[in-house]
Amino acid sequence: MGKPNRKGEVWVFAEQQDGILHDVSLELCGKARELADRLGVSVGAVLPGHKLGDLPQTLISHGVDNVYVVDDPALAQFTTNPYARVLNAMIDKYDPQIVLYGATPLGRDLAPRVASKVRAGMTADCTDLDISDVNDPRTKETHENLLLQIRPAFGGNIIATIVNYDRWPQMATVREGVMPLQAPDVFRKGNVISETVPGLDALAEVVKVLERHVQEKKVNLKGARIIVAGGGGVGSKENFEQIRELAGALGGVVGASRAAVDSGFIGKEYQIGQTGTTVRPALYIAVGISGAVQHRAGMEESAKIIAINNDPDAPIFSIANYGIVGDLNQIVPLLTKAVRARRREAV
Repeated sequence: MGKPNRKGEVWVFAEQQDGILHDVSLELCGKARELADRLGVSVGAVLPGHKLGDLPQTLISHGVDNVYVVDDPALAQFTTNPYARVLNAMIDKYDPQIVLYGATPLGRDLAPRVASKVRAGMTADCTDLDISDVNDPRTKETHENLLLQIRPAFGGNIIATIVNYDRWPQMATVREGVMPLQAPDVFRKGNVISETVPGLDALAEVVKVLERHVQEKKVNLKGARIIVAGGGGVGSKENFEQIRELAGALGGVVGASRAAVDSGFIGKEYQIGQTGTTVRPALYIAVGISGAVQHRAGMEESAKIIAINNDPDAPIFSIANYGIVGDLNQIVPLLTKAVRARRREAV
């Protein structure tokens, strides 16, 4: 049983590919900074890879105090075994109390392997993290400063808070986009610590990457400032063209709920929600979306939300800044026409 390390750092696994840090790793740096400040400890980041350039300083500028760099040709491309060896070796050496990973395909592959090796618990797909004292119902003992790992459960119908009473480090993967990306401080100072881990070459031979095929995303939902999303209430693939026209008039992008995707109205790459992309646009227009908790988990942090639905009791109205009750087939074309007219006037 792992003993609680009250002075151990809060760590982030710094995911990178081809010398580019994943956004979720930088988002986690800000959250790790918040958690570490409450615990009175430092923030660390483990950065495996090869020819990593100025990535350590990028991590420092986003709140990291100590960057543990393992630069090795065997780590040039991600394979599970060498990367897991690196994380396990660093955990054994430095004994962090919390380790956070992005809930990306790579993070979801790596985190359980590392947790299994160090015999720690791990909560997947968290949407929030916090620190609190917790009473253990088994022993009636109060545990100080545990990591609260918050995530949707039972198909997204409830939000569960998961705690780990007696295994360290405490580990979690965190969904992309749920933590705000903090502005970097380019003048911030930190430590870059170079580490070596033996045996990576042999592990890299166990599973080898023969070819990589990189497919560009059709839509950048995470980077969009305006999103017009359609749900099952849109009714058909043909009706979804109204969503595209409004998005085009506003200079935004198209999104969708799972119901719209499952109905075949639009491709899965447009899906927003618990099982899709998490977004934080300046404006989110939800058209024909009821507002199930699974969808709200992916968009409720939008700066402004406009909901259009013919059901006045639809849950989406509970989080909307503005709501329009009515037939979307009448309302959306009128909105599109009004936006285009306003833009013509502005020219």
